[in-house]
Amino acid sequence: MTSLDKPTEDTQAQDDARAVTEAALFEAFGGVRGMVETVLPGLLFVTIFTINKDLHWSAIAALAVSVVLVVVRLVMKDTVKHAFSGVFGVAFGVVFAMMTGNAKDFYLPGMLYTLGLALAYIITTLCGVPLIGLILGPVFKENLSWRTRNPGRKKAYAKASWAWGLILLAKCAILFPLYWWANTAQLGWVLVALKIPPFLLAVWLTWVFLAKAPAPIDVFAEMEAAEKAEEAEEERKAALAAESGETSGGRHRK
Repeated sequence: MTSLDKPTEDTQAQDDARAVTEAALFEAFGGVRGMVETVLPGLLFVTIFTINKDLHWSAIAALAVSVVLVVVRLVMKDTVKHAFSGVFGVAFGVVFAMMTGNAKDFYLPGMLYTLGLALAYIITTLCGVPLIGLILGPVFKENLSWRTRNPGRKKAYAKASWAWGLILLAKCAILFPLYWWANTAQLGWVLVALKIPPFLLAVWLTWVFLAKAPAPIDVFAEMEAAEKAEEAEEERKAALAAESGETSGGRHRK
């Protein structure tokens, strides 16, 4: 094998950065299982409502499957944050729809949340603290170091946050008119169809931006290194003090 066939250190570093980015995105956004847990309750609701037009049975089924997903996570001792968020989202939708008697209101809390999240991505980016950086910073063990110490990474987080914000706004631009003009089944099926593709697009763009960005600064490793250096310095001072004491004691004995 010639030197041209061997991967360069830069290429290897880029591959490692992309692998770390992929793993971090899957951890932060729940991966395939998280997407299933997000889609399944709404899919069950609209399926049952399309068949029998019964708000109560549709709502109960959606809430029940959300609870089952959480129980499965607990039994498997897996992280439950995505499943729990699904339960709360479904519960709000069920309560809202039951209070108003309008089945379309099952979707309204989630739609309002999506709109609020879109605005949060855009506003935080305009303020210089892009939301995606706040979400992924701890996952990459860099916390907020990207704000002042890693401008290239801050720029990547800003681009990713803009992508999330604009994609979610586009989704809202489709759903809110349907809330007023379409019936419950039509709104529900469109909403289910728009659950995954915009999400995957935003995640992919985030991966593209971050894979090209400078590597994260591992502040946890820096803290550990600082602690070890401090301990080594204390040990050195203690050794010097002990050596000085022995020398002084030897002089007194003489």
